Amino acid sequence: MIREYIHKNLAAGRWFELSLSEQLGNIGSEYNRAITAKRKGDQERYGNACDRTLELCELTIDDQRWRGTPVLKEICRMNREVARTLVDEQVPDIRLQAFFDGHANAARLRK
Repeated sequence: MIREYIHKNLAAGRWFELSLSEQLGNIGSEYNRAITAKRKGDQERYGNACDRTLELCELTIDDQRWRGTPVLKEICRMNREVARTLVDEQVPDIRLQAFFDGHANAARLRK
């Protein structure tokens, strides 16, 4: 399947060089953009941020390092929860943002 990625550089391989905490922190950045756009009532930005968030979730699921590990199951659960809150309910969950922020902080501490 040919697919046009929003995050072209990341999809080309850079994403798969990031640690799990870095991946989750980046997902959280996009998720935060969705929350901010939703609060401001900017549906176009909200939709774009949702697309970017879900794409990064898919890239994380596609990361071969997580195949055959319990981490993949949790990443898939996270993806479903992100999709449920952004797409189905269109209500971003601040608890998910706290989860992502924790990983972003952990990634920064490791640098």
